[in-house]
Amino acid sequence: MKKWTRWEDWVAIAAGLAVALSTMFLEPMGASVSMMIVLGALLVVSGVVNLAWPGMVAMEYVQGGLGVLLIISPWVGRYVETGAFGPAWMSWICGAIAVVVAALAIRPAMRAHHDAITH
Repeated sequence: MKKWTRWEDWVAIAAGLAVALSTMFLEPMGASVSMMIVLGALLVVSGVVNLAWPGMVAMEYVQGGLGVLLIISPWVGRYVETGAFGPAWMSWICGAIAVVVAALAIRPAMRAHHDAITH
């Protein structure tokens, strides 16, 4: 598999950028700003690593884990309880996108890893 070509990782990067940059436009509540910036930035980094080294299967799981953390972050950061539904929905949607694309990328990553070992 060629580097920098997997659409799943580009989508994860876009989701990470969207959630991190949305903090400039959404009303901050609780720990929403810090959690969304940190998790969004980590999602971008995991996407770039996955693009640069497409056979790293563990990074796909890391990317999915970051998506799960984004999904639960409105409750952990207590910004859903304050009525800040903008940041909560952004976290839920981008987290779900990250989980789905990570799940879709696991098989191709396993194949790329297998091909790298056998050649």
